[in-house]
Amino acid sequence: MKICVGLSGGVDSSVAALLLKRQGYDVFAMFMQNWHDTEGTLHGDCEWEEDRFVAEMVARKIGIPFYFIDLSKQYRQRVVDYMFDEYARGRTPNPDVLCNREIKFDAFMEAAQRLGADYVATGHYCRKETLPDGTCRILEGSDPNKDQSYFLCQLSQAQLSKALFPIGDLLKPEVRRLAKEADLPSADKKDSQGICFVGKVDLPTFLQQQLKSVEGDVVEVFDAYYADSAKYLRDKELLARGTALSDDELLELSTPLDYADIHFETETYRSGKHHVKKTRDKANPWARRIGRHEGAQFYTIGQRKGLGIGGHANPVFVLATDIARNVIYVGEGENHPGLLRSCLRIAPDEIHWIRPDLAMQPGEERRYRVRIRYRQPLQDATLLMRENGLFILFDQPQRSITPGQFAVWYTPDGEMPGSGVIDR
Repeated sequence: MKICVGLSGGVDSSVAALLLKRQGYDVFAMFMQNWHDTEGTLHGDCEWEEDRFVAEMVARKIGIPFYFIDLSKQYRQRVVDYMFDEYARGRTPNPDVLCNREIKFDAFMEAAQRLGADYVATGHYCRKETLPDGTCRILEGSDPNKDQSYFLCQLSQAQLSKALFPIGDLLKPEVRRLAKEADLPSADKKDSQGICFVGKVDLPTFLQQQLKSVEGDVVEVFDAYYADSAKYLRDKELLARGTALSDDELLELSTPLDYADIHFETETYRSGKHHVKKTRDKANPWARRIGRHEGAQFYTIGQRKGLGIGGHANPVFVLATDIARNVIYVGEGENHPGLLRSCLRIAPDEIHWIRPDLAMQPGEERRYRVRIRYRQPLQDATLLMRENGLFILFDQPQRSITPGQFAVWYTPDGEMPGSGVIDR
């Protein structure tokens, strides 16, 4: 059996290749370059050249053939352009999930197969099982601190059938130990960070390659707003009824507050010894304008850093973005009412079942453990399949449910049967 290892230059893929070689397989390595542009990267250059150098040394040390492939065109078309489009719509995409679905286990896998590979192996911390009928299960990695199954939540059965994850049963310290014992050049290499194959970026600068910067208001929302919000109070009523909700009521509950009813009136006043006439907002019990931003599309729900807002006792978080009016709404404190929601929706065409045989039918309800971002502790929830989408109703309110991110659900034994893009 011939196996292609996606060798990135990191310790995880290096040990994956090492283990497969020791197990007697016909192994070769392939390094992919997916990015050329340096604009917006924090290091001022792409790190792929150093990564390729380390990967080639690892392959030489293990004693396996090494190949290089440039997939930057496919990456820009299928990952980066998707990112720009999602941010322009006021959503926050996860490029790493897209990179796995569209590049590593698609374009890269096709290239590996042209070189004779039967399987493609990566250094992901996750596990795969194959049932007697050939159906593939994907499960959490054995290391709870490194589980990366979330990033593989959009893979298909066809992709999984040709995928291998050799280090899924290992803990990270053991991977480091194996690398050091084998004297691999990547043994002490730090884990990569930032956008898959792009690296750490200044996101606004990166996005400004295609998205225009336009100044707008930053509005702080006070707790008093929620006491007067008919939508907020209605949501509490619906939540009290549990899962006994109609399709329309679930749609209503999953729709976030948009703060469109917050308006400001201005007044003129005279200031200073020269009595210069100025304009200011009249006092508003619900909110106040506290600053300016460079474009609502550059911000994401739950964001704390990069707001440039001071004068608060507690951290300030983004509650919502209004792309049409170019306004971002913020609130003080991590338990601000505007950060917490209990229901989200996945549109019918965004529901993905890794296990099609487990797909839910309209009217069906199931209990799963769910996460809405990487490394979030799993949350107990009820999934309700309806004609107008899949709704996830959490037992406890969740912070910063973000459209564009992926919701992923797991069974009690750690299997990830499906996922979907959060619509609202």
